[in-house]
Amino acid sequence: MIEELLPACVACAERRTDSYDALLFAEEQALIANSVEKRRNEFTTARVCAREALQTLGIAPAPILSGERGEPLWPSQVLGSITHCEAYRGAAVARAEEVLALGIDAEPNAALPDGLIADIARPEEIAHLQRLQAHTPTVHWDRLLFSAKESVYKAWFPLTRRWLGFEDATVAIDPDAGTFHAQLLLAPVPTAGGPLSAFSGRWMQRGGILLSAIAWTRPPAR
Repeated sequence: MIEELLPACVACAERRTDSYDALLFAEEQALIANSVEKRRNEFTTARVCAREALQTLGIAPAPILSGERGEPLWPSQVLGSITHCEAYRGAAVARAEEVLALGIDAEPNAALPDGLIADIARPEEIAHLQRLQAHTPTVHWDRLLFSAKESVYKAWFPLTRRWLGFEDATVAIDPDAGTFHAQLLLAPVPTAGGPLSAFSGRWMQRGGILLSAIAWTRPPAR
């Protein structure tokens, strides 16, 4: 599913069930040695997806460790994103020469826990969610907003190495086009693709899962 939201230069892999017999590298095993079974399962299957996606790019299997904010650490000249929720694990990777930033997120199509919306949504976004709910009540738009902001952060942090809070971006979702636009409320950050002040992404609902994805591709060489 996730590949439908991303350009062809991004390799993707996903699972709806866990790979219980999958093997991890010793360095990866150490990361989850003290984790509960649920965390071990989602971690393992997500790494399986990541290596499958990397293989599509012709990159040999290697440990995928975690950085300072829990972000996956990819092989040199590769960037990517991992996501997992109940009944879904996925990964997307691309060559850094083709993509500047990449973020994906999966969430169940279910309402956010009580009280959480106030932590993730700005006042203007709450009004936007109310309009979306009236437009299409079968989508839990509060959860989709959360997913979109997760994708924004996953695209943002590896590129900038800076924190970005939920309050630091305002997201507008187009219910008909299956797209969203995230305006960053911080000073534009210089990048190889120019000043970064916003991200555009795509989303879908399928099989009880909400998916969001951002891929900022490099401009064509002149």
